Amino acid sequence: MELDRKSGILLHPTSLPGPDGIGDLGPEAYRWVDFLSKSGTQLWQILPLGPTGYGDSPYQCFSAFAGNPFLVSPILLLEDGLLTSADLKERPVFPTDEVDYGLAIEWKTFLLNKAFDAFTQKGSKKLQSEFERFCDDKKAWIEDYALFMAIKETQELHPWVDWPEPLKTRDADAIQDAKTTLADKILKHKFNQFLFFRQWLRLKAFAVEKKVEIIGDMPFVISLDSSDVWARPDLFLLDENLNPTFVAGVPPDYFSATGQLWGNPLYDWEYHLSSKFE
Repeated sequence: MELDRKSGILLHPTSLPGPDGIGDLGPEAYRWVDFLSKSGTQLWQILPLGPTGYGDSPYQCFSAFAGNPFLVSPILLLEDGLLTSADLKERPVFPTDEVDYGLAIEWKTFLLNKAFDAFTQKGSKKLQSEFERFCDDKKAWIEDYALFMAIKETQELHPWVDWPEPLKTRDADAIQDAKTTLADKILKHKFNQFLFFRQWLRLKAFAVEKKVEIIGDMPFVISLDSSDVWARPDLFLLDENLNPTFVAGVPPDYFSATGQLWGNPLYDWEYHLSSKFE
């Protein structure tokens, strides 16, 4: 089989320039794709786009399916009428020679909350219908993810293995109570995902139009502190306390003389085989 020879550049969206602390899916991303197209570069390689946890690593995400809401562009939210110019005037001063993720996350969270308020108070019927279709399309994972993130907020972002036992083990009454008392937070996290995928798919469509392929890798093991492991612990090798019995890593190599212990739980392959990988 013959393969076409192509050139490409590895650049994660967070490394794009911009005024909001980290790069995002806004105008600079379109400018980058346009540059790649005009220069004859066919591939844009990125890293995983999931919602990052501790250490801001794209390989330790709170979900294998969700997108990182901090990649949402405030400028595009302004164009959509979900933010105002006054909102953006509160922008803090970000360092120019390094990334302050803590400050960027605080700022982006503030703006995402503003956008959610605008949507719930005066969102158009068209946008509301689009949001409802999105939630229905992503129902296989978004309910557990939004609930997980809402509970995590109330637990000061502690890992789910350290939550109170009823929440940790997904006691039916505790889960139902959380769904009721945290309904607004749950809806907000769903809306954040809606914003991410809305902007991401528009950017992808632009790249297709410009004949630029977006490629990248994805983690082949799941973070322990994720909605995926919390929602389906039966799919992983965990003990009676829901701690991993085995964890992923790699032996010594070019990158580390002592190897790397990632800490991700391993899949329970016997269960997957018995369920025919449902």
